Amino acid sequence: MFTPSRSLARIKPSPTIAVTSLARELRRQGRDIIGLGAGEPDFDTPEHVKEAAIAAIRRGETKYTAVDGTPELKAAIVEKFRRENGLEFAPEEILVGAGGKQVIFNAILATVDPGDEVVIPAPYWVSYPDIVRLAGGEPRIVPCPAEQGFKLAPEALERAIGPRTRWLILNSPSNPTGAAYTADELAALAEVLRRHPQVWVLSDDIYEHLVYDGFRFTTLLQVAPDLRDRTLTVNGVSKAYAMTGWRIGYGAGPRALIRAMATLQSQSTTNPCSISQAAAVAALTGPQDFLEEWRRVFRSRRDLVVEMLERAPGLSCPRPQGAFYVYPSCAGVIGKRAPDGREIRTSEDFARHLLERHGVAVVHGAAFGLDPHFRISYATSTELLEEACRRIVRACEELS
Repeated sequence: MFTPSRSLARIKPSPTIAVTSLARELRRQGRDIIGLGAGEPDFDTPEHVKEAAIAAIRRGETKYTAVDGTPELKAAIVEKFRRENGLEFAPEEILVGAGGKQVIFNAILATVDPGDEVVIPAPYWVSYPDIVRLAGGEPRIVPCPAEQGFKLAPEALERAIGPRTRWLILNSPSNPTGAAYTADELAALAEVLRRHPQVWVLSDDIYEHLVYDGFRFTTLLQVAPDLRDRTLTVNGVSKAYAMTGWRIGYGAGPRALIRAMATLQSQSTTNPCSISQAAAVAALTGPQDFLEEWRRVFRSRRDLVVEMLERAPGLSCPRPQGAFYVYPSCAGVIGKRAPDGREIRTSEDFARHLLERHGVAVVHGAAFGLDPHFRISYATSTELLEEACRRIVRACEELS
């Protein structure tokens, strides 16, 4: 009889992947399903990136690479940080992994012992707490409600830090809310961190290029360079360059941490795909002008979704500053009943109502640690978004 390990029992499957898989299966069965659960751009990978991958194959670059990334890709990452963020790193301070998730996984497993705590503002990306639990650590969840912009306040961070706190995870712009920290807000958090030298910071910047309305992206080290010796800055090509399937993420941090992460990676996946690394070099060093057009499209979709959901009785939808998600409150529909008599008691009930009666797949807020909300990804066509929002409005109107 199969018996899972105690480590596996501490985690659960990703809810966002589960929603996407369910939507795909229902479509296979012939259902008209609009999936708003996937966190990936609907744009195609740029042609020059694809051509770079094809050229790498033809050159025979199909062998093992260095565990932590090719010299060419590390050089491109070093230049990216210099050009876009004004940060200087050496190649030895860079690790390339099979996606940003692996980089985060490596960092937590290489540093967290049983009983160590990791401060995670909620709402959070669904994988953060489970990665911490898998390492034997304890997620210290700090609720950050809509009234405070879904962002961590300095006084809340101060209260959350204890003698076993090992890390703070910051994600800006955020999945699932799209909230983004200003330079002043990051500086205020840095003031707290200076009083607690045992706390490291994982700055997840994967949505860096997806900011709107003139918002200026800032990463922590730009306002607090003195925290460099305990900060890991994580990024990747998945979201900005529509390369989710290529699986390339990277981290920049102190050499001792990077070496530890590379040791762990050497005994798990070894190097990221050689072809994907060549493509990532082209993404980081090639034309960047298309990013502005993609931002314009995403901003237009964001505005469409916010305006349509604000018409839905019982919903309230803040306008996010970045990423490609909205995180509406569904507090106004809790306690109501669907036409079949079922009561909407939770955001999960509401998400089920949307899927089963109206064919719209969203992710319920409990998956992200702050309820009653749900997440919509607007990284899909305008036509599908319009139809999905019409269905959501009808779904709310039929509740009584």
